[in-house]
Order: sequence, then C-alpha cells, then structure tokens
Amino acid sequence: MTDYELTQTVIGRAMKVHSALGPGLLESAYQECLCFELLSSGLYVEKEKPMPLIYSEVKLDCGYRVDIMVEPDAIRRVVNRYDDSASSAETSPPSAVKPSQR
Repeated sequence: MTDYELTQTVIGRAMKVHSALGPGLLESAYQECLCFELLSSGLYVEKEKPMPLIYSEVKLDCGYRVDIMVEPDAIRRVVNRYDDSASSAETSPPSAVKPSQR
C-alpha cells in the first residue's frame, strides 16, 4: 500500500466515524471507533504508543504518546508546502517599503 493509499484509507475511516458519531463526544470514543475501523480494514494499529523524546543525543523515556500508530515503518515529519521565509523574516532587516505602500 502506498503512502497515498494509506492516507486515503485513514481519512476515509475517520470521516466515517465522525459522520456516524457526530461532534461532542470524548476523544477516547472517537479513538476506539477509529481503531476498530482501521483494524477492520486490515491495517496494523497501535493505540497510545510511547514515543521517546531525543534531546541533546539522549533518549528520554518521558517523551510522548502517539494516539494511534498506523502501519509503523518509519516515523518522519513531513511538512507540505513549507515556506521558511517566515522564520527568516524575523531575522532579516526591516523592509524599505513605507507602511502606506503596503
């Protein structure tokens, strides 16, 4: 299964759960129903999986818990259409444009 197909399956199942339950329930109710849906579709699912935090090359076990881990091969952070100009704007010199010209 490609990343795209996996994403489509997860989003589709999440929408199915939300459509069936509606808004206003506790997160745990949605989580259980989504896990049921994902397992029913044949995916490997882990709930509340501990995720260590690595700080200064030291692995700290007090890290995070992943709500739902689906088909874990490798965990990587992906930021689509990331534009780092916002962070560089903080350190760049002021613009020469007068406020009335903006």
